Amino acid sequence: MEGIATREFLAQRPLYSQDTNELQQYVELAVDWEAMHGLLFRAPGSETATWQQTALVPAPITLAPSPIPRSSFDLVVSLQPTLNTLFDRISRDHDFLVSTLQSLGTSDEFTTRVFQMYLKQRLEGAKKPCVIGIHRSDYLINAGAELQAKQVEFNTIAASFASLSAVVGDFHRYMLERTAYKHLLKAGLITREQIPPNESLTSIGDGIAAGFELYGQSEAVVVMVVQPGERNVYDQRFVEKRLWERHHIKTLRLTFAEIRDQCVVDENDRLLIAGQEIAVAYYRSGYAPTDFPTTAEWTGRWLVEKSRAIAVPSLAYHLAGCKKIQQVLANPGVVERFIDDAETAARVRECFVGLYPLDNTSQGMQATRMALHEPHKYVVKPQREGGGYNVYGDDIPKLLTSVSDEERKGYILMDLIRAPPFNSVLVRNGEVVVASVVSELGIYGIFVSDGKNVVVNKQGGHLLRTKAADVSEGGVAAGFAVIDSPLLI
Repeated sequence: MEGIATREFLAQRPLYSQDTNELQQYVELAVDWEAMHGLLFRAPGSETATWQQTALVPAPITLAPSPIPRSSFDLVVSLQPTLNTLFDRISRDHDFLVSTLQSLGTSDEFTTRVFQMYLKQRLEGAKKPCVIGIHRSDYLINAGAELQAKQVEFNTIAASFASLSAVVGDFHRYMLERTAYKHLLKAGLITREQIPPNESLTSIGDGIAAGFELYGQSEAVVVMVVQPGERNVYDQRFVEKRLWERHHIKTLRLTFAEIRDQCVVDENDRLLIAGQEIAVAYYRSGYAPTDFPTTAEWTGRWLVEKSRAIAVPSLAYHLAGCKKIQQVLANPGVVERFIDDAETAARVRECFVGLYPLDNTSQGMQATRMALHEPHKYVVKPQREGGGYNVYGDDIPKLLTSVSDEERKGYILMDLIRAPPFNSVLVRNGEVVVASVVSELGIYGIFVSDGKNVVVNKQGGHLLRTKAADVSEGGVAAGFAVIDSPLLI
């Protein structure tokens, strides 16, 4: 599929007002609409003010959608089922997982511990009725002579904001119909057709329900494994709502520590809570070391992993999402190991940028020299999810010269993707903010298989996160970005 020329795309983008006084009239309408439609976060808690534990604040959003090339959007949406299949095959290739992750050595304690749990689960022969993949492939639009979507990462665990993303799209349609964006739209055009439909509000719940059915116990429950003090509750509650209203499946919310304290595995490998069987444990936690502050959390996760309950993701899926896997996939012949069709493999590769190891191999040493010589061309990534961990620019030499050779193995080097900035309008904490921004597009993927048959393999909607152009990271929950929706051009 041909992309759009950068110059043509830039010329077709709308022009938004940057006059905050002129735009202030929209804030009350926006904030009230958010409150009415569940576009909310829990307010930061306070030990001295207990009322704050149930106080709500509007989610950070854009006032209007942000331009994305239609050709790029259509391409990555169509590619998602292929990526779902690719990562499922990676997760099932034990030799590939072992050889790739062992190359990290002992450099990353957290990944090593997840890897050791995977090996233990395999050794003990834990059997699961199926796998459920809830993925998200993230992209930035790289501005060369022609705009191209380039993959930032592939998330296999706790891919968030699917629900709120769909609601933001509804908000932008409402604002267009209600106000025609008068005073905000200074030039160009916005039509309803340019804001694509988004099934991410329902796709995750429906994917979990498909796996639940394969578990084969209609009276069982789903456990959503959450972080203590979770603020992004309503993004999660929409999934719970879908499971109940569409599929009549009950959802419980537990932390890993609460699973340790309240759950048991019986002689038939069933995971039980107060005698109630758990069919699915859907992780919205467990992607970072901070989610395992004590042995209690690790014990809670192991209860899930050794039982018959379906973990979302499985340990193999969790490991398949590591940055080291992403880097090795970029090596010649590796995608082709999992995808036989040469044309399909080439389409996957077109989304890659340069990815390099930072180990003691000749390739790794060359990459280290590249990063030290021209650090502003790259980003250094550890084996982490959740935002705030990547290293950019002048901080790269500081990192690489301060870590040991063994520690450096835990990082990869990636070409920096340069997206075209856009002057947008954000609403954060009830205030309107104008900023030059860039947007990161995520496509959700839903994959369910019993090991023999693929039951579900589809794209599951999209997320657009928008951040100030001078901010490197892009996580909403980490405080770097706002939730947006695409305006297709």
